[in-house]
Amino acid sequence: MALFALVDGNNFYVSCERVFRPSLKSWPVVVLSNNDGCCIARSNEAKALHIKMGAPWFEVKHLNDSDGLVGLSANFTLYGDMSERMMSIAAGLGPGQEIYSIDESFIDLAGVRGDLTARSRQVRERILQWTGIPTGIGMGSTKTLAKLANHIAKTAERKPGSYPAEFGQVCNLAALPASDQDTVFAATKVGEVWGVGRRIAEQLEEGGILTVLDLMRMDPATVRRRWSVVLERTVRELQGLSCIALDDQPTPKKEIACTRSFGRPVTDLGPLIEAVSEFATRAAEKLRGQGSVASEVLVFAHTSPHRPGPRFSQSTVVPLRRPTADTACLVQAAVLGLRSIYQPGFQLIKAGVLLLDLVPGSLYQGELDLEPETTGERVKLMATIDALNAKYGKGMVPLASQRDRRSHPAVGHAPGALDAGLHDRVGGHAHCQGGLTGQGALHRRLFSAGTAARKF
Repeated sequence: MALFALVDGNNFYVSCERVFRPSLKSWPVVVLSNNDGCCIARSNEAKALHIKMGAPWFEVKHLNDSDGLVGLSANFTLYGDMSERMMSIAAGLGPGQEIYSIDESFIDLAGVRGDLTARSRQVRERILQWTGIPTGIGMGSTKTLAKLANHIAKTAERKPGSYPAEFGQVCNLAALPASDQDTVFAATKVGEVWGVGRRIAEQLEEGGILTVLDLMRMDPATVRRRWSVVLERTVRELQGLSCIALDDQPTPKKEIACTRSFGRPVTDLGPLIEAVSEFATRAAEKLRGQGSVASEVLVFAHTSPHRPGPRFSQSTVVPLRRPTADTACLVQAAVLGLRSIYQPGFQLIKAGVLLLDLVPGSLYQGELDLEPETTGERVKLMATIDALNAKYGKGMVPLASQRDRRSHPAVGHAPGALDAGLHDRVGGHAHCQGGLTGQGALHRRLFSAGTAARKF
């Protein structure tokens, strides 16, 4: 019989911050989006102050004086590292794992023997002890039921009395008798079901479908005719029929992006080169991680649409002579593209790099032997750099154009002057086997203020 578990980090971004700042425990804390715009994570104490997800910071920052609310700028590099640690420990719960998001992963429990509730509590305690991240674990015979069980586990802990206390932290719906399941489902609003959005929930409630139990008892064929096959699948999952398989080998991405908002407006080309070089480097690492190579590099930069002053929004696509995952080649292309669109006098607030037209790295296009072949050596070099950065910390072995990744504006610090020895071009490009097609072949895409062909 199929059985799934969902391991979910509680208030993940806030929990990561509290690991390194224990003094924040018991205080209301929110983590803010890029440029400190809105709340993207809230502690339980902040939720008790009725701060909604996505609430603009300027609307709630007055709670700093009245209720001690703490607002923190996001540190996505930290969150990514903590996520990797948490996921590696959670994988010990069962033989298969699907990393669903930065703080959630489904675990395949089929064939796992013994007391699964006790096993899950042991894994939860191990994650807490080894990483400091509190988690909730829900189990069910389908992924939808596991997701619902996770909601019950977290709610039972955060709101005592909403569910039986034994469901707190770990909830195994598969171990409950049918009558007890019905009681739990009747106490849960239909909008809490995975796949039921706000609008569908409103439509269901208008039709008298108020709870999970009501939805579970609906006829799937009727649901399909009235709504969609997606909601029909949700109903069947609630009824115990597994319709969504574990995706333990996600499909490789067709595009890879690395974009950031700056901590303060940037006007000079030097700091922009540092930031874009960093973005291209991070994107190249992700590209190699999925075993792909890129054929084109898109780079963009724009001013804030909400601030007064002249507007600027441009991007360009730099085609590569042959697909590559070499960091130096991709950074060189990104810097070339940035130079082609840069114009002085604008207060740029965001920039980014996208790797396009991705193909598997195992595919190789043969060419006439007109130059020395160094692809194999470059692949080994990139693998060595990735290994060193993984062992000693990201950015331990940077390119020259990255400078110090802690000092460029992409991480919220004031942009400083470039080092005197910083070169305009990326070092090592003469050996790049994925070189550019030439500046004459550069394809430019200009975006007028307020328009964009892509949503970044």
